[in-house]
Amino acid sequence: MTESNGSDARERRDQHEQEVPAGRQERMPDWEKRFRAPRVSLPDWAEDAPDRSLFVSNATGTYELYAWDRSTGGQRQVTDRPNGTTDGVLSPDGAWIWWFDDKDGDEFGVWRRQPFEGGADEPAAAGLDASYPAGLALGRDGRTAVVGRSTDEDGTTIHLVRTGEDPVEIYRHRESAGVGDLSHDGTLIAIEHTEHGDAMHSALRVLRPDGTAVADLDDTEGGTRELGLEVLGFAPVDGDTRLLIGHQRRGRWEPLVWDVATGEEADLALELPGDVSAEWYPDGSGLLIVHSFEARSELFRYDLSGRALTEIPTPPGTVSGATARPDGSVEYLWSSSARPSAVRSTTGGVVLDPPGMKSPGSVPVEDVWVEGPGGRIHALLQRPEGTTGPLPTVFDIHGGPTWHDSDSFAAGPAAWVDHGYAVIRVNYRGSTGYGRAWTDALKHRVGLIELEDIAAVRQWAVDSGVADPERLILTGGSWGGYLTLLGLGVQPDAWTLGIAAVPVADYVTAYHDEMEALKAMDRTLLGGTPEEVPERFEASSPITYVDRVKAPVYISAGVNDPRCPIRQIENYVKRLEARGAVHEVYRYDAGHGSLVVDERIKQVRLELEFAERYVKGVSAAQ
Repeated sequence: MTESNGSDARERRDQHEQEVPAGRQERMPDWEKRFRAPRVSLPDWAEDAPDRSLFVSNATGTYELYAWDRSTGGQRQVTDRPNGTTDGVLSPDGAWIWWFDDKDGDEFGVWRRQPFEGGADEPAAAGLDASYPAGLALGRDGRTAVVGRSTDEDGTTIHLVRTGEDPVEIYRHRESAGVGDLSHDGTLIAIEHTEHGDAMHSALRVLRPDGTAVADLDDTEGGTRELGLEVLGFAPVDGDTRLLIGHQRRGRWEPLVWDVATGEEADLALELPGDVSAEWYPDGSGLLIVHSFEARSELFRYDLSGRALTEIPTPPGTVSGATARPDGSVEYLWSSSARPSAVRSTTGGVVLDPPGMKSPGSVPVEDVWVEGPGGRIHALLQRPEGTTGPLPTVFDIHGGPTWHDSDSFAAGPAAWVDHGYAVIRVNYRGSTGYGRAWTDALKHRVGLIELEDIAAVRQWAVDSGVADPERLILTGGSWGGYLTLLGLGVQPDAWTLGIAAVPVADYVTAYHDEMEALKAMDRTLLGGTPEEVPERFEASSPITYVDRVKAPVYISAGVNDPRCPIRQIENYVKRLEARGAVHEVYRYDAGHGSLVVDERIKQVRLELEFAERYVKGVSAAQ
C-alpha cells in the first residue's frame, strides 16, 4: 500500500479546491455541490490519549481516513487508495491506526496498521489470511487485538493476536458471529453469535483470552429465539466486569448492564418510546443515551448512581453518532433533511468544519402516516418549494432491510427535488425504529411484504394529489434496488420507470455468490437455503417476474460487489435483453457502492438523465 505523504488535511482539501475553481463552483448546480462539498464523520478518539482522533473525510475527492492531533490542531491523511477507505480503528493508547485493506471494494482483505504520527503501513495481524471482517477490538496494552474473520470455508473464526506471537484461534462456528468488545483490563472478550441459526437475533458469549467461556446470555421467547442482543461495551474501569448490552425484551432496543461475573442484570427501564442505544461515559459514572423515534433522534445522559435521565439539547433532526469526551462534553454528528451534517459539541459550536465549498441545504421533510396491511406506515415526503401536485414523484426505497430513513440530510433525494420531483421515502415493514415486531415482520414473504407497504403509500400519494400516477419512479440501492426490480415485476402497472443500484436481481444466484454473513441472513429471512425452500426464493426473486416488467429499467452495479454480486445481475439483464425490454446498465469498478466523489456524481447524473428521457413533462430546475 502507499505510504502517507504526510500532508495535513487542510493541504489536501486545498488541492481538491484547486480542481474546482471558483468560477466553476458558481456555475455548478446545487445537487453536485452537495456531493462535492467536504464532509467528515464523527471523530473517534483514543481512550488513553484523548487528544488523538481518527475520522473519515472526502476532502481529496475520495473518502479516506485522517488522523487529527487535537493538541496541535494538525491533521494528516492516513490512507490513499484509488477506491477509498472508511474502515479504521484507533488503538486505545493512540499509537496506531488500524485500517482494513481490501481490493477495490470487495470487502475481502487484511488489517494493516500505521503509526499515528505517520510512516509505513505494516501487517497488523500477521499470520491471518485474507477474509471478510467480523469485528475488531484493540487492547490498552498496545500489543493485543481480538480479530474476527469470516470466510466461505471456515464460517466465523475469532483470534487473539499479540505482537511478536502467532495468532491464536479462540472461537469458531459455521454461523455468523463477531467481536463485540475487549474489557478494560484485557481479561474478558465479548462476542455476538448466531449459533442457533437466527442471523437477525444474536446471542452473547464472554470468553477469556484462552477461549474458555465465562458467561452466556441468549434471550428467548415462547421457546423460540426471536429476541436479539448486542454488545455496547465493557465498563471503562480496570477489573470491572460490567458489560453494557442492548436487548429487545419489551419490543424495542433498550440498554441494560450485565455483570458477567455475577450474572446480575441491571435493567434501566428508561420508558422512552423508541429504540435506545448507549455508551459509557469515560469515567463509568453514567451512560450517553441515543433515542431514535419516528425518524428523529435525541440525546440524554443517564446517571447510574442516581438513576436519573437528563436530556442533552440538540436541534430537531437526526443524531447519526455521538460520543462522550473525558471532560464530560458530548460530540455528535447531526443533520436534518434541510440542513447538511455537522460534527457539533455540547460545549458549543462545530467540532470539525472542513474548508472549501459549503453544501447547499434542501427542503424539510413532511411526515406522512398511511394505514397499511400490517399497520400504520411512516413515510417522509419532500417536494420542491412552492409546488402543488400532482408532481412527478420518486419513491426512493432504503436499503438494509434492517435500516430506516430519517429526518437527516441526503444528497440523493435533494437532487431529485432540485429537478422538480417530489420524493417519498417509505419505512416499510422490515425497517428499524418502529419496534421489533415491525422489523421482524418480513420473514418468509421477503420483498412481497415491503411492496405491500410501498403500494399503500403510493396509493395515498396519488389519491391525495401529491403524485402524478403517470410519472412515478421506483428507485433504491442495495435492498432498495432489490425492491425496485421486484416491484417492477410484481406491480408492473404501478411504475413509469425503475432505477436500481447494486440490487439483488436473481436471488438464488445471489445467495450462492454472496459473502457468508449474508447467506446466514438470507437463511433466516427465507427459512432455509434455496435447496430447502425453493418456492420462497422463487416467490421473492425479481428474475421470476422479469418477463412482466413494462417500465424502462436502469441498473448500476459494482463489478467487485460481495453483497449483490455481478453474476446474478447479469442473469437478470440477459432476460431483459432476450425480450427487447428497454433498459440500460452501468457497471463500475468498485464494490457495493463507490467512495469516489466523481463516480458518485456520475452515477446520479446518469440516473437523472435516464429519468428525463422516459418520464415526460419534467421541467429541470437546474
